[in-house]
Amino acid sequence: MNDLQDFLRLSYAELEDLNLQAKEQRKNRVPPDQIQEERIKYLTDEKRIKAVTVLFSDLEGRLHMLDYDKKFLVKSYDNLTFDGSSIRGFTAQRESDLRLHMDWSSFYWAPADVFGAGKVLVFGEVIDKDGTPYSADIRGVLKGYAQQLFDSKGYTLNAANEIEGFLFNGADAEHRYHETGKFEYVSTGGYYHSLPGDPLRLFIDTTAEVQRAMGFQNEKDHPEVAPSQFEINYSYADVVTAADQIQLYKLICRQVATKMGLTASFLPKPVVGVNGSGMHTNVSISKNGKNLFWDPNGEEKTSKFGWQFVDRILTHGNDICLLLNASVNAYRRLDPHFEAPNQIKASAVDRGSMIRIPIGNERSSRVEVRSVGPDANPYLVMLSVFKTGLEGDIAKIKNLRGAERYLPDNIYDAMANFRSAEWITKLLGEDVKGRYADLKQAAADRCPRLLGTIVKAPEVQFHHAVYNQYLWNQF
Repeated sequence: MNDLQDFLRLSYAELEDLNLQAKEQRKNRVPPDQIQEERIKYLTDEKRIKAVTVLFSDLEGRLHMLDYDKKFLVKSYDNLTFDGSSIRGFTAQRESDLRLHMDWSSFYWAPADVFGAGKVLVFGEVIDKDGTPYSADIRGVLKGYAQQLFDSKGYTLNAANEIEGFLFNGADAEHRYHETGKFEYVSTGGYYHSLPGDPLRLFIDTTAEVQRAMGFQNEKDHPEVAPSQFEINYSYADVVTAADQIQLYKLICRQVATKMGLTASFLPKPVVGVNGSGMHTNVSISKNGKNLFWDPNGEEKTSKFGWQFVDRILTHGNDICLLLNASVNAYRRLDPHFEAPNQIKASAVDRGSMIRIPIGNERSSRVEVRSVGPDANPYLVMLSVFKTGLEGDIAKIKNLRGAERYLPDNIYDAMANFRSAEWITKLLGEDVKGRYADLKQAAADRCPRLLGTIVKAPEVQFHHAVYNQYLWNQF
């Protein structure tokens, strides 16, 4: 920034204070019109803000961002239109106009050194031509579902995600894979092992600082099992905030990596022969401040309500697998040789189980859904897990929680299960179900059906489907 520019640049401590205040407003369910009034006044009064970045996600979870001039947005925030036919999974060309509605409660102050000076971020909701929430905007669907449960039953849906990724050499390593034929690790230290000052540790430290500034409330961060693999954990939040934070987490990681001349990859299985990346999804439900999954006298200290939640997800495990594992590449991760959670069962200790019941207490008691890929649409993941756990069927299978059943090992079987499942029609509606299945079919057909597993050691080689899949399933 040159001396003539006077754009907003706040310290990380100031950013954290502002973002935590906004998070507290969401937690306390401050009325939307009150928050809208505060935000518009802030934008009007703060002369150093030049633009507002509005974020929304398509049906596959790909993040889209539009920068609006601040003065224009303040005047026109209730009439922001865009061409929906350009967004995969949205409208057909003949009926392309959609509208963006500001979710003023999901407002973020971002570090100027990462996102640019003079900008703030806000998530948008997609509105159809008739003024109703757009059915393929799953964030809006999830927000409506969570509000409906709070209004009717007093439930608050909580979630926290453990999102793994890889850090590779080169600022454009994924897009250039067809040229290089390989990914290069920046570190080979392994689980919890990375010396201070090495590129992986610097990346993790920098990313953690940005997340902290944006109100993530960090808990721990560390290198993961595979070389150059990382995980940066943060606290739970209400379900919509949690899903938004997944999108921001990946965006922050990509931004920080690019500035370092590196690539943060969230492909579930970019490298053959080592552990893939998952997005373990921890969920709980509270009412009047009480954790409904906790029972000190229950099996694994989990309540009957919590176990019924688990049983419904296990019953529909194959139905929702395509929502949790959304790409061809995701099924390379579901390999039992690498701690893959491909068994449709629940366990407190077996990490090959689809669902794990972690050790917890009255505050932290939760259910961990492990069979989720980091490139899945986080809003679809949250919607499918919570709605299935609360409203799905419970199969009359002997020993349902320990039955010898497995998730599909390829996307074609997952698509067949998805298309034939009556539960998915109830979950998403026929139209959105069909759109999503067609998108997955098109992506799968662009990749080889037989992925192969033969590699040449010690030079780990990679299948060319990884590159193709990245292009079409980047987020």
